[in-house]
Amino acid sequence: METLEQIRARVVAACPEAVVDLVLNASPSAQHSLRVDREHVAGVALFLRDDPGLRLDYCSNVTGIDWPDRTEKVKVKRTVEGVEKEVEETRTIPGFLEVVYHLYSIALKHGPVILRVRTIDRLQEVAVPSLTPVWRGCELQEREIYDLFGVHFDGHPDLRRLLMWEGFKDHPMRKDYVDPDDYEYEPTPHDRVLERAKAWQDRGGVV
Repeated sequence: METLEQIRARVVAACPEAVVDLVLNASPSAQHSLRVDREHVAGVALFLRDDPGLRLDYCSNVTGIDWPDRTEKVKVKRTVEGVEKEVEETRTIPGFLEVVYHLYSIALKHGPVILRVRTIDRLQEVAVPSLTPVWRGCELQEREIYDLFGVHFDGHPDLRRLLMWEGFKDHPMRKDYVDPDDYEYEPTPHDRVLERAKAWQDRGGVV
């Protein structure tokens, strides 16, 4: 199989309007990936599936990731009492949700090629195109990400909760998700769960 740099170059040539970034992975697995903008990820997916040299016809896994807001310290130049100085300021970097697709070629027996797409933010603009029309195996996995992370997949054929019940509020895999106190779904609470269940009961709840 071609290197990821070569694949990226061919994607850019075939889809010149797409923004395609190479994301390096410094871990021992060294599984680098391609991050594609939301507007063009469906077209890039079609290219990866249909290109004769790639034929990435199988999506084995779809994963959701929650990246909360974070802060970083940066040095900037400011004029203080008429003198220009370099000062340290704290900057907030908005968070987002990310969807990661692992692609293989059954026909050519190679892979994986890892594809990433991000939402605009974590709260309001949380939509990305569904890739289920490209790889049918994405259907249930995108539903799981919708359910647990709150990513809305535009064009999904059956976008509804998969693990949680309809009417359940929030998304349990978000990093800022707060567990309920009642734990009524836990028949034998213990340790931290037992402590929270007792506290909830003491406030008038029923376990």
